[in-house]
Amino acid sequence: MDINGSAAIVTGGASGLGQATAERLASRGAKVTILDLDQERGLANASAIGGHFISTDVTDEASVEAAMAEAEAKHGVARILVNCAGIAPPAKVLDKNGSANPLSHFSKIVSINLIGTFNVLSKFSERLVQAEPLAEERGVIINTASVAAFEAQVGQAAYGASKAGVVGMMLPVAREFARHGIRVMTVAPGIFWTPMLASLPQEAQDSLGKQVPFPNRLGKPEEFAQLIESIVCNPMLNGEVIRIDGAIRMAAK
Repeated sequence: MDINGSAAIVTGGASGLGQATAERLASRGAKVTILDLDQERGLANASAIGGHFISTDVTDEASVEAAMAEAEAKHGVARILVNCAGIAPPAKVLDKNGSANPLSHFSKIVSINLIGTFNVLSKFSERLVQAEPLAEERGVIINTASVAAFEAQVGQAAYGASKAGVVGMMLPVAREFARHGIRVMTVAPGIFWTPMLASLPQEAQDSLGKQVPFPNRLGKPEEFAQLIESIVCNPMLNGEVIRIDGAIRMAAK
């Protein structure tokens, strides 16, 4: 897939990994549309890269359908989708008194991280299958999971389940879309510097970085974005999850 001149959609592009991805794709000549709920940052980022921003709730079908129509009207049929939208609040099964936490805590995380990812990729692919192939493929979908899909920590039952779901749906979707020439990949990042981590004291950030065997630091968003670029450009990458984590394996807590 040639990035230059292609239309791309990045969810969660207002900050963190999504922002770095949008910047990377735009620097390679892509026409990028950012989908996010953070209108102030989303508009600023889109303006900085010469892209387009659409305020979008990834869990809402009508919101995503409208966003896809607007993005296509602005840049043409999108060939690249990178799903970065997600949340990661701690959510234990029981509270400190031993009572079950509200089901809504679990449902919200799964709804945004897993159902939101499926909602966007389904609406994206619905339009893409109608487009003519470019050489041997029509496009590529890249979803974002986490190392928590494999070794989630205490307090990450909902987050780990949501990201494991993202990993689990990748292969059947890749197999389904193979006949249309659409690739589906998943990236599972480890501990990366994001706005959420930036709110922690520097000492806490350094402590987290030291858990990574090598490089002995937090991952940089631009390193995540570099991998996204490589996946888009390599047509043999399909139906697989790639960990980008510096060889970390998360402890129980």
